[in-house]
Amino acid sequence: MLKGFKNFLMRDDVITVAIGLVVALAFSNLVEAFTNSVINPLVAATQPDASGLGLGYQLGTEGNEATFIDLGAFISAIIYFVVFMGTIYLLIVLPYKHIQKRRGNTVFGEPAPTKTCPECRSEIAVEATKCKFCASSQPAVA
Repeated sequence: MLKGFKNFLMRDDVITVAIGLVVALAFSNLVEAFTNSVINPLVAATQPDASGLGLGYQLGTEGNEATFIDLGAFISAIIYFVVFMGTIYLLIVLPYKHIQKRRGNTVFGEPAPTKTCPECRSEIAVEATKCKFCASSQPAVA
C-alpha cells in the first residue's frame, strides 16, 4: 500500500501540479500586496469625498463602513484575478504545454469534434453511429 502511494506521488503530473500550486500560492501573495498597496489607493483616490472609504456609495450615516458599498474593493479584486490568472498562464500553462508537446502529448487543446446520437441526442464521436448506451440497449437480431 505504501509503495503504491509513493509511486502515485512520484508521477510526473502530480509533481508538476504540486510545484504549480506552490508557485501559485507564493505569487498570490505578491499580487495581493500589489493590489492592496498600489491599486487600492489609486482606485480610492478617484472619489475623494467618501470620508476615506474609497470608491463606492454610502447608504447609511457618513463614514460608516458597515453601510458602505465598496466598489473599489470589487475593482481591485477583478484586477487581482486578471493579473494572477494571466501570470499563471504565462509562467505555468504555456511552459507545461510546450513540454508536453515535446513529449508527444496534447494538453489544453481543442476538444475533439462531436456529433449528436440519433437515439438519445447525447454527444458522441464523429466516427460513431450511436452512443455506447443506445448501442448496448439494442435487442439482438435473430
